[in-house]
Amino acid sequence: MSTTDTLVARGRTLAAGAGALATAAALGATLLAAAPAQAAPAKPYGTVTAKSGLNERQYPSTDSSVKGFLHYRAQVGLVCKVRAQNIAGNDVWYLVRGPHANWIAAKYVTNTGYVKYCKDAMPSRLLPDAAAKNAKG
Repeated sequence: MSTTDTLVARGRTLAAGAGALATAAALGATLLAAAPAQAAPAKPYGTVTAKSGLNERQYPSTDSSVKGFLHYRAQVGLVCKVRAQNIAGNDVWYLVRGPHANWIAAKYVTNTGYVKYCKDAMPSRLLPDAAAKNAKG
C-alpha cells in the first residue's frame, strides 16, 4: 500500500468517526429537547428566591415550628396570603398549597398569578365556630 493509499484510508476512517460523533451529538440534542420540562404548579404559585432556601412554618411567624424546607428556585402552589410578622420590610406570608398547608415568608418568594388574602379565599376556615367562641385560655 502506498503512502497516498494509507492517507486516504485514514481520512475515510476519520470521516466515518466524525460522522458517528455528529450523529450521536444530534441524537443527544434531540433527546434533550424532547425531555419534558418540570411543569410549574397551577397559578398562583411562588418561586423561592433565597439562595439558601426557605423554611416552611406551621404558622406565619419565625417563632413557629419549621415543618419543611424549599430549595432555591423551588416552585410551590399558593393558597392565599396574610399580613403577619414583618420580615425585612415585608409583612406578607403565603399559605402553601398541599396536604400540610405550611406558611412561607413572601420576602423570599416571587409569586406568579394573583394571590388572594386568606379572608377572601377561605372564609369558612376563618369563621369562629361555637367551640372556639367558648374556648378558655
